Amino acid sequence: MLARPAVAFFELVLAVHILAVVIAFGATFAYPVFLAAVTKADPRALPSLYRAFHAVSRWVIMPGLAVVLICGIYLASKLHMWSAFYVQWGLTITIVIGAIEGMLLGPSERRLVEAADRDLVAAGDGPLTAGAEHQALARRVGAIGALMDLLVVLTIFFMATHAGA
Repeated sequence: MLARPAVAFFELVLAVHILAVVIAFGATFAYPVFLAAVTKADPRALPSLYRAFHAVSRWVIMPGLAVVLICGIYLASKLHMWSAFYVQWGLTITIVIGAIEGMLLGPSERRLVEAADRDLVAAGDGPLTAGAEHQALARRVGAIGALMDLLVVLTIFFMATHAGA
């Protein structure tokens, strides 16, 4: 007689699905703290911080979204949950966040790095003063990031409560 495994495969996939969300988006909730700390301690380091944020978008968030999507599709299929609101919401939001990252946030982050670099060169050895473009792009990137964090929070809520199941 074969022993039943202690953990079913779909439970492992669920764990990977949850971990992918945590890894992909966990740091984004701390971005405002990083930004405030760097701005206060050494505003001349802002271009490097913006580069780090952009690197997280490209190398952590986007691959993490792919893992979230693949695992979510497997789970919805395995558990026959495609008609549940929380599954449809999650799928939609995953695609929306991917589109926002690729079409809005990524290009805005690149332009923000370039604007901050120009401001740093213009400042010479003096303090960094953010120009109008730098300020506008920082506000835009911050607002888009806050929207994405809100979408992640709502999605986690809907998933945890099985809204519409």
